[in-house]
Amino acid sequence: MLQQKNIKWVFTLSIAFMLINALCIYFEFYYLNLLPAALLIVFLALFSIDKLVLVVVFLTPFAVNLQHLEGGLGLSLPTEPIIFGIMLVYIFKQLHKSSIDSSILKHPITISILIYLLWIFITSITSEFPVVSFKFLVSRLWYIIVFYFLGTQIFKNYSHIKRFVWLYIIAFTAIIFYTLYNHYLVSFDEQIANYIMSPFYNDHTVYGAMLAMFFPFLIFFTFNKKYPASIKFASFLLLLIFIIALVFSYTRAAWLSLVAALLMYFILLLKIRFNTLLIFASLIAAVLLIYRTEIVMKLEKNRQDASQDFDKHIESISNISTDASNLERLNRWSAAFRMFEERPVLGWGPGTYSFVYAPFQHANEKTIISTNMGDRGNAHSEYIGPLCESGVLGALTFIAIVICVLSTGFRLYYTISDRELKNIVLVILLGFVTYIVHGGLNNFLDTDKASVPFWGFVAMLVTIDVYHKHQKEIENK
Repeated sequence: MLQQKNIKWVFTLSIAFMLINALCIYFEFYYLNLLPAALLIVFLALFSIDKLVLVVVFLTPFAVNLQHLEGGLGLSLPTEPIIFGIMLVYIFKQLHKSSIDSSILKHPITISILIYLLWIFITSITSEFPVVSFKFLVSRLWYIIVFYFLGTQIFKNYSHIKRFVWLYIIAFTAIIFYTLYNHYLVSFDEQIANYIMSPFYNDHTVYGAMLAMFFPFLIFFTFNKKYPASIKFASFLLLLIFIIALVFSYTRAAWLSLVAALLMYFILLLKIRFNTLLIFASLIAAVLLIYRTEIVMKLEKNRQDASQDFDKHIESISNISTDASNLERLNRWSAAFRMFEERPVLGWGPGTYSFVYAPFQHANEKTIISTNMGDRGNAHSEYIGPLCESGVLGALTFIAIVICVLSTGFRLYYTISDRELKNIVLVILLGFVTYIVHGGLNNFLDTDKASVPFWGFVAMLVTIDVYHKHQKEIENK
């Protein structure tokens, strides 16, 4: 009897919804159509939050960014409202009963992230525009809480690591086909190609960065002998598609990041210790700093602009004389360093660069694409941006996260005996390397396109370190 009553209620409510929705459509009010999806999202958030996070991963490549909203921040739909809701549900659940292991909280990566967030909070209080900075803090929080802290709980189930990667790749492949088709319509013109993946990706740089970030995973899935032939064949086809997309992305930073990942692969094969690599990198940075004037003079002799010709496009990477993209990046960096010199300790406030940098530009450094309106991006660097927005500690706290992640990745790769898990660590680490190299020339961690995989990859490494590295027979999972 109770079951029959429940069925009657289901039919009654369904019919009532259809009638009301039909009436709304007649009066051109279409938003009620979103109610079933909204109810499903609420249900998953309350009873199966891990599945909802994976749904968000799949939706991320399809999300459309609405820019220039009130307060200077954009909103990516439908992902960011869902991520914000997941964050609230997760926080309430943790306040009721914490499920985060102390080993996660004590992990060096977690500690570095918490210090990073604390400094963003402090510099938001002292910000030139506190409202903008606190909105920046909230947006950074929802990515870190959902895809790092909640991610470490989701990836306890080892199979979710692969599901996360496959969901992003499959959705992203649809965007690749959309982009390549648009390329075809304009005869693969390099000039038009910069924004041809819109509205899903704002420009070719973040599109190229994500292609590079998932590239190591496709190589792993293609050549792993433990996988069925069908999986390897599908992975091989996707790998070819990604290669074609990378070539026609005309994203020089993405190509450089893959070269860096290849170098990192050989470094790992040679079993070079991370401390040795860190010292070597510091020495190279010191040499570049000492001889920066001579290096700039040498680079100024290169006048090869961006081109559809692959060789010439590669050559244009070092052109700081006539290439507008490179010159504008130098202009933004110069303005950021002047901002830093004026406020070296606390900076101007997280997320405020585009509102502040205009007066710090010099007329002789401006390019044909320069603007005083702050409407063409930010500082174009994951390291220089925090330096001017949150002072010297702003840059150092982010660099500390990078160092902790790389150190953890090296340690896991050298100590894990299970081959499957060792290779997973390798491709996570190489994917992470592509982004941190790319981050020297661009910054996308204020967008869902990059933040979802970035913090997801970090959570994967921490979860493997805490939960999976001593497990046996991981290959069968």
